[in-house]
Amino acid sequence: MTLETDLLLDRRRLKRRLIFWRALTIIAVVAAILAGLHAAGIRPSGTRVARVTVKGVITEDRKMTEAIDKLADDDNVKAVILSIDSPGGSVEGGESLQAAIAYVAEKKPVVTVMGGLAASAGYMIAAPTTRIFARDSTLTGSIGVLLQTGEISGLLGKVGITAQVIKSGPLKDEPSLTEPLTPEAKKMLQGLIDDMYDQFVGIVASGRHMDPARVRELADGRPYTGRQALALGLVDSIGGEREARAWLAKDKGVPATLPVEEVSPSDLGRWSIAGQLAPMFDGLWKTLVSQSVRLDGAWAIWQVPGN
Repeated sequence: MTLETDLLLDRRRLKRRLIFWRALTIIAVVAAILAGLHAAGIRPSGTRVARVTVKGVITEDRKMTEAIDKLADDDNVKAVILSIDSPGGSVEGGESLQAAIAYVAEKKPVVTVMGGLAASAGYMIAAPTTRIFARDSTLTGSIGVLLQTGEISGLLGKVGITAQVIKSGPLKDEPSLTEPLTPEAKKMLQGLIDDMYDQFVGIVASGRHMDPARVRELADGRPYTGRQALALGLVDSIGGEREARAWLAKDKGVPATLPVEEVSPSDLGRWSIAGQLAPMFDGLWKTLVSQSVRLDGAWAIWQVPGN
């Protein structure tokens, strides 16, 4: 071959290599853009149904509420399935999550599918949804609020320890770990719990379109099975996600063929054991150190007697 032919072949090889690397660069850039859009909560997928799963103890989680808020303005999300398997949690956490879900429910259908347990704050977050599905044996309800504290003055006296507290007012350190609860303190704390309870009753009454007086009759803290809750008007149907999709298709025109996309756990915040237990340890630490109770430390959670 002549020198000119060799040069042409080399140029063709170089051109093919250049095309390869250009194509690889373009693919890498597109992949990086898609990854960035996904991380930002922007997905180029088509219309779909979003599933939000709430498991375990409910606590305050800003990332979770923000992720749910975004579903309201996502035109590609035609409906939301709220899947709950939770005994409840903090009043603060349940209230913020409930508000985010109610915001979405104002703009598009949101259906709740209850698992084995959706009690207390777990029921609170379901209240504003468009329709609630429960299994026959689901434990739900348990509408109420509790605040627990301890008092170890008797133990301290036995070991010769005396606590000295200097405070600006008689109720500043109530409930105290080192002094018995006074009648005035008990009345004050009962007032806080009663007010939170009234808020819980209002959420249920508004979401379920029930008379608040009727809700109060049902809200003595007891749990109900799914069948009992259906008879009392606390849930709408017996079933699971399949029945919820059928209802969305029939009553809301949301095709049953639309794919269901699980909302990313990174968007929903951390549902790890550490994330669930951190607020409990934080409350215990504040009780031991400051001898005060956090105003947001009350719990709307179902507790099994004897546990």
